[in-house]
Amino acid sequence: MCLNTYNAKESDKWNTREITNLKKQAEEARDKVVNQLKLARYFNHQAEWLIERFSEEKLRDVEGLVKLVDKAELKENDWSLTPGRYVGVAPEEEDPDFDFGETMRTIHSELERLNTQAVDLAKKISENFRELGI
Repeated sequence: MCLNTYNAKESDKWNTREITNLKKQAEEARDKVVNQLKLARYFNHQAEWLIERFSEEKLRDVEGLVKLVDKAELKENDWSLTPGRYVGVAPEEEDPDFDFGETMRTIHSELERLNTQAVDLAKKISENFRELGI
């Protein structure tokens, strides 16, 4: 609204290229911060996962992950060290930190931004063709 109200784009001080570059830098910085936060959340989740399974700080059998076997059991399995023979399959877990609504909002926001960029690029291409007389 302010751009249209004050005709900011008509000013000699308006620098579209610089504004576009600044917007791009801000979006890149935001993406970098979001990715760093996701990485921190991931490592925190993994640490909680390990603490939950090994709360006594001792190696123990965890289905789908690890199983302690002795030589007799190895011999029964023809000395095979294939993990699938021992550990089994872990039950599927739901990620308690996964927020479907937030994920969809993020995807929608990104899609809106990309659509806006696509429209801007289409306008620039059209203008360039007009200037070339095509």
